[in-house]
Formats: sequence, structure tokens, C-alpha cells
Amino acid sequence: MVKLPSAGSLREHIAFEARALEDDQHGNVEGDFVEQFQRRAGFTFLRGGEAVIAARLEGRQPVVVLVRSDSETRLVDTDWQMRDVRTSKVYAVKSIIPSDDRQWLHITVESGVAS
Repeated sequence: MVKLPSAGSLREHIAFEARALEDDQHGNVEGDFVEQFQRRAGFTFLRGGEAVIAARLEGRQPVVVLVRSDSETRLVDTDWQMRDVRTSKVYAVKSIIPSDDRQWLHITVESGVAS
């Protein structure tokens, strides 16, 4: 049986941001990232493994972020970014995996990559 996280384990405060679709009259329709919503989250910094070590050597830090699944968090996609509200550090969203019971989302993000 998998132990579910408690509300106390969601210590981080994050914001999810999506690109605003703005037409600049030059054929471009992509704008800056705009905050969509904020949530409490838990961070697990990845440590071992060859891919993680290689990412660190390139200045990237992969993190698995745990958030409750709801109508807004289920909208998050890999073209979004996540911002740590406390530190203002920005992470690119790499993958979203729901838990077996569909109550939680495990979102893999990575800092140090261009958005």
C-alpha cells in the first residue's frame, strides 16, 4: 500500500505559468509567460543516475514536484513553466504523471533550461 502525502509535506509555494498568445503584427503569436494559478507543493530533488549527474554537469537540476490533482493542475502541459514563488527560480515542465489513485500529480521539472 502506498502512503499518501500529508498536507504538511506540501511545504513549497509554486506558480504555474503558460505563454500568452499575443500577435505582434509580425507573424509571431507567442508572448511572455503569464501566471495561471498558485499551489502548495512538495519537492523531491533527483540525485543518482547517470542522466541526473549529466544534467547537473550541464547546470540543470531535475526535480519531481508533487501537487494535488484538480481541474487547474490537470491543465499543466510541457509547454508551461513553474516558478518557485519564494525564490523566483523558474523550471521548465518536462512531464506530468498522475498517481495511481489520480489524487496527485508528479510533475518533473528542470531548472537551468531555456524556456
